[in-house]
Amino acid sequence: MIWKISMHEVSMMGLGLSSVCCGVTGILKLGGNISDVIEWEVMSLNSSNIVFTVILDWVSMFFLCFVFLISSSVMFYSGSYMSGDKTYNRFMYLVLMFVLSMMMMVLSPNLISILLGWDGLGLVSYALVIFYQNEKSSNAGMLTILSNRIGDVAILLSIGIMSSLGGWNFFIYSLYMGEDWVMFNFFLVIAAMTKSAQIPFSAWLPAAMAAPTPVSALVHSSTLVTAGVYLMIRFLPALVDSSVQSVLLIISCLTMFMAGLGANFEYDLKKIIALSTLSQLGVMLSILSLGYVELAFFHLLSHALFKALLFMCAGAVIHSVGDYQDIRFMGGLVSYMPLSVSYMTVANLALCGFPFLAGFYSKDLILEVAFMSWINYISFILYVLSTGLTVMYTGRLIYYSLSGGFKLSVLNSVSDNDYIMGNSMIFLGLGAVFGGSLLSWLIFPDPIMICLSSVMKSLVMVISIMGGVVGYMFNMLAATNNLNSMKVYNFVVLAGSMWFLPFLSSYNNSKISLLTGGNLQKMSDKGWYEYFGSQGVYSLLSKGFFMFYSIQTMNSVKIYMKMFFISVVIVLLVYV
Repeated sequence: MIWKISMHEVSMMGLGLSSVCCGVTGILKLGGNISDVIEWEVMSLNSSNIVFTVILDWVSMFFLCFVFLISSSVMFYSGSYMSGDKTYNRFMYLVLMFVLSMMMMVLSPNLISILLGWDGLGLVSYALVIFYQNEKSSNAGMLTILSNRIGDVAILLSIGIMSSLGGWNFFIYSLYMGEDWVMFNFFLVIAAMTKSAQIPFSAWLPAAMAAPTPVSALVHSSTLVTAGVYLMIRFLPALVDSSVQSVLLIISCLTMFMAGLGANFEYDLKKIIALSTLSQLGVMLSILSLGYVELAFFHLLSHALFKALLFMCAGAVIHSVGDYQDIRFMGGLVSYMPLSVSYMTVANLALCGFPFLAGFYSKDLILEVAFMSWINYISFILYVLSTGLTVMYTGRLIYYSLSGGFKLSVLNSVSDNDYIMGNSMIFLGLGAVFGGSLLSWLIFPDPIMICLSSVMKSLVMVISIMGGVVGYMFNMLAATNNLNSMKVYNFVVLAGSMWFLPFLSSYNNSKISLLTGGNLQKMSDKGWYEYFGSQGVYSLLSKGFFMFYSIQTMNSVKIYMKMFFISVVIVLLVYV
């Protein structure tokens, strides 16, 4: 009997086995505090050695473990989600290339080899965003790749600056970079901000939702968007006591607040989750800017688990309700899709920091450490407001899609009968429940001393409860007083459009250059160049040939004699 194994099953088994191997290796290296470095010298140029280096420490191993785990679940999930697509194999190969690029970046302590994985992520993400070949996907893909090119240029400039040290290995040379390396720190932060979609580069992240949902589950949880955070984790010794840190703190806190506010005005299910990812990226970079590397890495890993699960649940819901993504067309799904709704609720509660789920251990610790640090009032207020807004948009999402009244879409054949999608979420569901506590015991075996007043200690819980209550009240008001938002129309437009960043990043950003190019084309290519250039010469020659043709058709002896006389005079003048 011949067993026929499909591509998604092979990929799931291979990536799952790799995840287990990386996880065991990471635990051993963390326990023994061991780091292995494998180096291969490619060439030597002007006393600078270009080497291909691989680093195997607990950070890279844990990160790869989670990347492989999520990729394994996503590949198995795609076996059902993308089964009807004609280009199914192309999609699978693109996702595997994406994982390969991420592995290349994670294992590289060398800035040049990091660039290879960094560029690979940008290129493959463009190919995945434009996978559905339509105008919206094309526009989203161009915005994604052009925004990320800014980060690529910043990495190239960082490589040029770092070449003065004689190498590009951040393990060795980041310790020698002090306050004098302002430009290097600036370019490094710009690269991280573009990849992690911080203000003013935030517009591409929701736009990238044009990609298939399995891609969103992988890209926006543990790979592309976290590449900037990972780069900052590796290079943080170079940024200590730098003026760039305070700027990054304000920008990341503003991004966190802006994304949380925008998610409360968004109706696209995938874009709400994308804005949630943007908010959590702001949390990671803000705590990184305060110098807490292990906390940022802890939240990066725990966030990857429940955010990938949330995207996969969203894909299952969208697949079942007739490919609608508008949450206003959903509702009452708890009666039709109990398994997917259960997973989605767990992921949402973990995102809110519900006690003893994955997000609680990392997010609560980050907020308490931030409150204990020397931060300014603006950052403190933005932290508090963003925490409340997270619970608000999560409650709004549950109210509109999972609970509430029945909508028209649920009259379709909505069910949880797809066992491939259901089974692919098992490990991520367990990770969203138990992953935070396990990681907490591994990364922080010793307790952290947090000294806060009772008011500050209970502030996070109070703000979360207030956010949930206020969000529920606003949802009830939206159901009964639908047009009251028109009274504050300007605020709704500002908050719902991510502070106009999508408009500024696309057409308005290129408006001057497009207008200038159009005017130059009218004046030069279609104006004077045409008049004095090809069209002018063509018109002149046409008139001349027409005149000679007219002369020949007249058959006049006088004209021929005059032309002969003029020709003789010209010849005599030339030779005499």
